[in-house]
Amino acid sequence: MGEGASGRSVVPDWEKALRVLLISTYELGRQPFGLASPAAWLRNAGAEVVCLDLARQPLNEEALRAADAVAFYLPMHTATRLAIPVIQRTREINPAAHLCAYGLYAPVNAELLRKLGVRTIAGGEFEEALLTLVHPGPAPLISLARQRFVTPDRSGLPPLEQYAQLVLPGGARRTVGYTEASRGCKHWCRHCPVVPVYQGHFRIVPREVVLEDIRRQVAAGAQHITFGDPDFFNGIGHAVELVRALGREFPQVTYDATIKVEHLLRHSEHLPLLRETGCALVVSAVESVDDYVLQHILEKGHTRADFVRVARMFRELGLVLAPTFVPFHPWMTLEGYADLLAEIAALDLVEHVSPVQLSIRLLVPAGSRLLELPEAPAAIGEFDQSALSYRWAHPDARVDKLQRELEAAIARAVTAKEDRRTIFRRAWEMTHEAMSLAEAARAGRLPDVPPGRPRVTIPYLTEPWYC
Repeated sequence: MGEGASGRSVVPDWEKALRVLLISTYELGRQPFGLASPAAWLRNAGAEVVCLDLARQPLNEEALRAADAVAFYLPMHTATRLAIPVIQRTREINPAAHLCAYGLYAPVNAELLRKLGVRTIAGGEFEEALLTLVHPGPAPLISLARQRFVTPDRSGLPPLEQYAQLVLPGGARRTVGYTEASRGCKHWCRHCPVVPVYQGHFRIVPREVVLEDIRRQVAAGAQHITFGDPDFFNGIGHAVELVRALGREFPQVTYDATIKVEHLLRHSEHLPLLRETGCALVVSAVESVDDYVLQHILEKGHTRADFVRVARMFRELGLVLAPTFVPFHPWMTLEGYADLLAEIAALDLVEHVSPVQLSIRLLVPAGSRLLELPEAPAAIGEFDQSALSYRWAHPDARVDKLQRELEAAIARAVTAKEDRRTIFRRAWEMTHEAMSLAEAARAGRLPDVPPGRPRVTIPYLTEPWYC
């Protein structure tokens, strides 16, 4: 499994993996699907599997010593950076263990992982590939093969109550479960980490497998389900039938999903169904309100006007839109950032935007399609292996300074439990302080943002979206 320096497949050097330790370092405050799914496959194949979620549990060195194989789930940038010292510690404690890494960020960081002693690397549809730990044999670095999904096995993981919760208007909370109805994505957004691995492909998880996973989580206390698909409407027929079935079987269970602006418009006839079947909110990666950035840099497939249409449509339908952004990048100006804040306020989305979204800085990981841009050589520097991303500095130093100051101020405010309106107004004030008088005048004044409200007015998840 995996590829050696020669490009040939490397297989484990034991006939049967008896003890496999699966480790997750970070998965957005969710009970790790990336452990539960391969655990089911490996247990079905006869392996003894232990799961360890370091976001909720201490490092179990006894389990490390006992393992024949230790596999690290790397679905995102933060998870990968957190995994590096644990991989190093694992080699110290159990040098004989066969080290594995799987998930989106495993194949794109293969060179670094091999230097750390990782022998098996699996990207894409990784479950079937991980079976080579039990039944040795060759497998590609990235597999897009259609595999037969099985219901995830969550035994041994911390209870759902220890993970992120959904906060409802009025302050009531719901226990959150997590599942995936599809994997990969048929779109090619330049900055997306899914693209280098899936290359425009996506795979449907059979409806009954998804529903059985939900049933088990509801039995374990879940009152809300997050669908973690990169885009829930990639397979629109699949998504529609799934939420209908969910609504029939569990009318009391709410859910959220991530859907592109482009798909929300194209399939707008299905939006009332989301409301009727318990959709609490829809996350959508809007990223920018600058049409040049949306169309020529990120290739998002939507325009600013499309975003405005979706925001108004959601308000008319009584649905909650939770837009996400990448506001800081080499093509952003201070006036452009002020324009973004003004549009958020004008659309009455201040409370819909998690404060962390106001300070996100563009990440350019290994394999990013952003590197193909003609503008890339002038905007993006060398790869920084310690940061697992390419360096870039804004030509206007004030932009980078504002991003750093906003990030620190927002972190303090969130820790102090300040409301979203107060944080947003501070971001607006800091932006105008960073601008010259002429720039601030051109940017205009902030549309009326009333003071913070004493109660929650829209549902939101307690773990802020990150990457």
